[in-house]
Amino acid sequence: MDRAASLALRRGLRGRPKVRSAAAARGRAPWPLAAVAVLTAAAVNLPLVYIFARAAEGGWSAYLAWVGSARTLELLLRTLALAAGVTALALAVAVPMAWLVSRTDLPGRRFWAVVGALPLVFPSYVAAFTLVAALGPRGYLQAWLAPLGVGSLPGLVYGYSGAVLVLGLFTYPYIYLLLVAALRDLDPALEESSRSLGVGRWRTFARVVLPQLRPALYGGSLLVVLYALSDFGGVSIVRYNTFTLAIYNAYRGLFDRSVAAALATALVLTALVFIALEAVLLRSARPGRRRAARPAAVVPLGRWKRPAVAALALLAGLNVALPAGVIAYWGVRALWVGNPLGGVWLAAGRSLSASAVAALAAVALAVPVALWAVRHPSRPARVVERLSHAGYALPGIVIALALVFFATRLARPLYQTLALLVAAYVVRFLPEALAATRASLLAVAPVFEEAARSLGRGPLAVLGTLTLPLIRPGLAAGAGLVFLTAMKELPATLILRPTGFETLATTIWSAASEGIYSQAALPGLLLLLASGVPVYLLIIRPALAPRGTPPATMTD
Repeated sequence: MDRAASLALRRGLRGRPKVRSAAAARGRAPWPLAAVAVLTAAAVNLPLVYIFARAAEGGWSAYLAWVGSARTLELLLRTLALAAGVTALALAVAVPMAWLVSRTDLPGRRFWAVVGALPLVFPSYVAAFTLVAALGPRGYLQAWLAPLGVGSLPGLVYGYSGAVLVLGLFTYPYIYLLLVAALRDLDPALEESSRSLGVGRWRTFARVVLPQLRPALYGGSLLVVLYALSDFGGVSIVRYNTFTLAIYNAYRGLFDRSVAAALATALVLTALVFIALEAVLLRSARPGRRRAARPAAVVPLGRWKRPAVAALALLAGLNVALPAGVIAYWGVRALWVGNPLGGVWLAAGRSLSASAVAALAAVALAVPVALWAVRHPSRPARVVERLSHAGYALPGIVIALALVFFATRLARPLYQTLALLVAAYVVRFLPEALAATRASLLAVAPVFEEAARSLGRGPLAVLGTLTLPLIRPGLAAGAGLVFLTAMKELPATLILRPTGFETLATTIWSAASEGIYSQAALPGLLLLLASGVPVYLLIIRPALAPRGTPPATMTD
């Protein structure tokens, strides 16, 4: 590969624009490509449009009455309080951890950098039931303290405190990984200038470093907020009522599902407000000088070295070792007492098959959208690409509810079929495949495809024999991300699965919500094993790659 192509590869995987040839910049997209991309964007936005239409079927007065009711206001305040608490805890953990592994002489920095990101492996419902089993009023800790006269522990793992603890401790990596990358790439010249003027280290961090980290802080915090707004499994197990739980109960328990639709629109509007707020904050943030020629100087921890290691070890014990140990203990116990494995393997096979089909479908739909946006850039292409990301802002329960309403009214044969479940996965996680595909296309200089066309190859031949093989790593990464997230998706699976179609996620949730941890452990262990390697290869390793190694799958 020549020097220009190598430069294009490095910049493309970073998601940066590159100089294209005039022919590639002016060329119009073939109409079949544009048509497929437009249809994909329309299908992704169909649930959003349909859920609002369904909510307003009873008239705007009835809709406004439900949305403006005291019950809805209470749910909104509870959900906002949860999002605020989770984000505060995630920031309190992520910021010092990112600084320790990026800028200090912490012993075993690489080890702690990886361990700090491992909570991404645990779905919220798995994390919730393991913490309840260990730290609940009648959990393992209480059993160990019983000889000392401790009859019961406070129920801190239930309600608001439990929801904040579960979601905060297992979502902070969304902020942490972005901060590690940002700290790694910041030019240390500004910090050195501040220090040379006599400003202390902490004031330099607060006044010089932290303002440059605002894009990473805002982006990571938005991911945490959206996760808190859309979480269903964790809050249901710790018994904290939010929008998602109220929507599910309204869908299952009420004959008139307009209530569920109205609550769903309120949740969507709340998420959109946070997305708009993050966009406003980003416009006011000044990006730091990036890609410095030299790394920042290592900060010696001195007498704080041992306390820092102890704090990281305590955190890792709480959000990695403890849940993994609880799952392993209950798994071994289940095998020891002879729990049948047939249902677990059947659920695993169903999870794998549904997630694999969704991954392939998402990649297939992402290719035309990415090709139009990258190879034939225009305003319509940009609009279609942005609309294709809409599903990521929608909670899974909202997408599932919209598809239920759509299928029961307009496509009855699709109701309670695997095809409808796969469609929900694709709508929800298409942006992951699209981001990876777009990054891979940006890494391939368009001159290769132009040369093939100049030799008489048609567009389809060029796509099949040249473009797709060149972007195969990105396609594989996108498929892997969709597969991973679809395996863990709970609310959409609960609502849309065919009758009797149990997956690992639904099996875990059903058993954990009833306190039958032995039945939740084995599917939980299989889910962790299935997701652990992809999480490390597709998310953790690229995000923590040394300087100069382009992360191929992380999105901005």
